[in-house]
Amino acid sequence: MEREDWNRRYAAQELVWTAEANRFLVAEVEHLSPGRALDLAAGEGRNAVWLAARGWSVRAVDFADVAFAKGKQLARMREVANRIDFQVADLRDYAIEPRHFDLVAVLYLHLVEAELAPILARAARAVASGGTFLLVGHDATNLTNGHGGPQDAAVLYTAEQVVAALGAELEIEKAGPVERPVQTDAGTKIAIDCLVRARRP
Repeated sequence: MEREDWNRRYAAQELVWTAEANRFLVAEVEHLSPGRALDLAAGEGRNAVWLAARGWSVRAVDFADVAFAKGKQLARMREVANRIDFQVADLRDYAIEPRHFDLVAVLYLHLVEAELAPILARAARAVASGGTFLLVGHDATNLTNGHGGPQDAAVLYTAEQVVAALGAELEIEKAGPVERPVQTDAGTKIAIDCLVRARRP
């Protein structure tokens, strides 16, 4: 979906996603010492707000300004607005400073590979020495074996695809599918996500 599609979706309800941080971000990042964080495809800002509340200085980037209006409100409610720089931009042509961020997070950014791979390469280059890269998105196997998520195989992830796009500069610490319970009216369903965590030595 393009910018206006997402803006319409974000405008249609109070929060498209929860106000709480993604479970995998919390698990993978909570032990890290705070520094500079880059949250790409930040949506309504829930992950940026969680990071800021834990002492991170966060740059949040997304092309949906309607989502960021909600993110800024959430940041003010949580009293961390001064720690988040919200930037409205399209990641497909967004320049990122190399080796600048102690954490680069890409959560649920779903594009075709030709558009996604250059973004992931720039994200990898943005990781500072000793810093962490974290990607979470709907895994390709979710289409047939999991619940929810995009129903287009062309925008789903495989760990191998992500690792290849990151290049050789980062050390891969984790790469593979993870299960995420989803509460529905029909009971608990399991979504299958792809998680890749890497570190710059």
